[in-house]
Amino acid sequence: MLGLQLPTDPRWVNLAEKSLEEILTDHAYCEQKAATSCISLIQFYPENEELVNALAPIVTEEWGHFRLVLNELRKRNLSLGRQRKDEYVNALLQFEQKGGSRNDRLIERLLVCALIEARSCERFRLLSLHIAEDVLKEFYHGFMVSEAGHYRLFIDLANQYGDPEKVKIRWAEYLAHEATIMASLNLRGDRIH
Repeated sequence: MLGLQLPTDPRWVNLAEKSLEEILTDHAYCEQKAATSCISLIQFYPENEELVNALAPIVTEEWGHFRLVLNELRKRNLSLGRQRKDEYVNALLQFEQKGGSRNDRLIERLLVCALIEARSCERFRLLSLHIAEDVLKEFYHGFMVSEAGHYRLFIDLANQYGDPEKVKIRWAEYLAHEATIMASLNLRGDRIH
């Protein structure tokens, strides 16, 4: 369904379990950045009414997810650490085509958002299936379902605002590039991506 070309190494879940405070911290900031990205899209493209109406509830949902992760940290007497550089997202952003029309830039940003949501969904699925603690399995199952919906929404918006055939071609390019990014990154249990 997600189209990701390089699945996550299954050892990632074991590493994440050993770094629970770090993975929850990174997860919290991923949710915060997702909310901020939606706010930015609304600010840059207020004339696109369907986009604004579709993303406004996502802002609320992502910020709610941030609070859920904070609560999980608190319940475990763990601390929210500092935000770290996201090499994965930065590499995706470097692949964005610069220039072109405003609409071209919108499509690029929507595809980046879709890819981040797809990879998050895949990682949350792994946690929901393989993390040892049942409470965390349920916790991450909910996030997996949500991210799958967000991924689909961003793809649908890209197709709505762009030529679906061109979007399909560009999406394939993003998927191929994302696989090379994933292959180049060290396997770390303290990052969602």
